[in-house]
Amino acid sequence: MNGASMIHLEATPPTRAAPKLNGVLETAVYVSDLAAAEKFYGEVLGLEKIFSVPGWQLVFRNGESIVLIFNPDHTERERVVINGGNIPLHGARGAGHLAFRVAKPDLDAWRRRLVESGVTIESEVSWPNGARSVYFRDPAGNSLELATPDMWRSNQPP
Repeated sequence: MNGASMIHLEATPPTRAAPKLNGVLETAVYVSDLAAAEKFYGEVLGLEKIFSVPGWQLVFRNGESIVLIFNPDHTERERVVINGGNIPLHGARGAGHLAFRVAKPDLDAWRRRLVESGVTIESEVSWPNGARSVYFRDPAGNSLELATPDMWRSNQPP
């Protein structure tokens, strides 16, 4: 295993409930042109850049979450070790997906901002439960979505 330790779990049903997960801390999309991604996510979407590793990655803050933008040419084949811990190789090719939570009253302003920035709105969906989504692409072709917070609310009465 090249000095790395790996935990192997047997495929047996858990005997107790899983500990609680507290949301998604970070999510990632993959791009080959980090300069175009930095301009798009920073200037068009207005995300706060925390740091970058030239040619390798960008890190943006989105509320309490982190948006990681990686260049898979590096993350698929170059190991990173931090304080003795190995970051596993990872990467994706083709269009990924990322949805941002947006208040319904802000959707019109976002639509205008995207159009004024030269971003093509690919689709808009009015969901059966009243939620709304606006879909568009980043410069790498990743599918991005602005979705109202009621997106996953059920149509079923409580």
